[in-house]
Amino acid sequence: MDAEMKRNLQKIACKVRIGIIEGTYCAGSGHPGGSLSIADLVTYLYFAGMNVDAKAPDAPDRDRLVLSKGHTAPALYAALAQKGYFPEEELKSLRHIGAMLQGHPSIHIPGVDMSSGSLGQGISAACGMALAGKLDGKSYKVYAILGDGEVEEGQVWEAAMFAAHYKLDNLIAVVDNNGLQIDGRLNEVCSPEPITDKFAAFGWHVITMDAHDFDDIERAFNEAETAKTPTVIVQKSIKGKGVSFMEDQVSWHGTAPNKEQYDKAMAELQAQLNGPEV
Repeated sequence: MDAEMKRNLQKIACKVRIGIIEGTYCAGSGHPGGSLSIADLVTYLYFAGMNVDAKAPDAPDRDRLVLSKGHTAPALYAALAQKGYFPEEELKSLRHIGAMLQGHPSIHIPGVDMSSGSLGQGISAACGMALAGKLDGKSYKVYAILGDGEVEEGQVWEAAMFAAHYKLDNLIAVVDNNGLQIDGRLNEVCSPEPITDKFAAFGWHVITMDAHDFDDIERAFNEAETAKTPTVIVQKSIKGKGVSFMEDQVSWHGTAPNKEQYDKAMAELQAQLNGPEV
């Protein structure tokens, strides 16, 4: 990836992180930790990876994305706002009564392809979309983002078996492997590791990547595009990435920042946004 493109993606990802903090602070609730860990991923997908157009959100040949870990909607919303699906000002009304943007993605929101939030179910919906694309002779790709805690759900593995059986090579799943879930560290709660070996055993093409390195993200998705089976990318990420006091802290799974924390987080992110060129 050339330096100009990488710097552009880094700036957009920083704006996505600002949107996450803005939204959860204004809501007084939400899930900033896991949203921040997928900020680079959703930035890459919407600004480099997927075939989407904010001016035609329902285009039949568009690529689809299902945020299976739906509680990290602040990241998706912030990326959609940056892409132009709706004004950034909407982020400030996150989770407010009567507002468009609620705590989990809803299909009525421009750019959202599937309502999600009940963990384990989004990947099944993505399988259905991918199979429909095959049956209709469409060329679109379907992307699904799962949490590493989420893959403790049995339905994930039913979907994995289904995808391999129907040879859904138009399906790319990403597991956000930040090592933390609501109750603590993954390996202390109910470890699904080794995630890579499990998906491989179910017949998936498996790729690993650094979730916060755009060169590595590009490499991983370029490889995924050539696979002849469903693909899973297990991205090693840092929960709370981009805000120093939130990084790798399970307490930020579902806690909104207060005013002092909001000011500190925004100062850090603004400094990153205004930082030196790559």
